[in-house]
Amino acid sequence: MSTEDSLRRAEELLTKVEQARARLDSTQDPEAALDVLAELAELAKEVEGEIQRAKREAEAEADAQR
Repeated sequence: MSTEDSLRRAEELLTKVEQARARLDSTQDPEAALDVLAELAELAKEVEGEIQRAKREAEAEADAQR
């Protein structure tokens, strides 16, 4: 996976985060809110993973060009 692919995936995940956050803001059900919070936590982990992957790939590409 290229750096651009990782960044694109991170952007897709951030869109999902925004959608989940909107659902959280609109719910009055505490149980549903907990479900959305769990989803947000998982999405945040995935976003962090993609950002770290993109960073590693960018560093590897920079090293290869030296």
